Amino acid sequence: MPLSEHEQKLLEQLEKQLNADHEFTSSFESATSPGGFSPRSLVIGAIGAVVGIVVLLLGINQQLIIVGVLGFLLMCGSMYFALSRGTKSAAGSSKPATSKAKGNRQGSFMQNLEKKWEERGRDI
Repeated sequence: MPLSEHEQKLLEQLEKQLNADHEFTSSFESATSPGGFSPRSLVIGAIGAVVGIVVLLLGINQQLIIVGVLGFLLMCGSMYFALSRGTKSAAGSSKPATSKAKGNRQGSFMQNLEKKWEERGRDI
């Protein structure tokens, strides 16, 4: 079902406002690009997980519970290491992310959104 002229006008207006609101778009960029995974950590973690699985299977085969448990712990710890993000991304950011600063920014965003909504209601 195609949009009416009024709906198309509103959609274009929303797109313009979203593109113009740099604070809003920057919040999405920072949320989607936190720095990624370190290839070094992924490789070390994968090798550790494989070794952990081998130790776990060895413990099961030899019926040594402690060896199986150690293999499982090694496997889990390696996967945690592989999937944990490094502290470089937090230290490399230019703005400190405190909960107070986030709350103020979010409050001002909501106030701006409410103001825009009220202005849009007057235009209709």
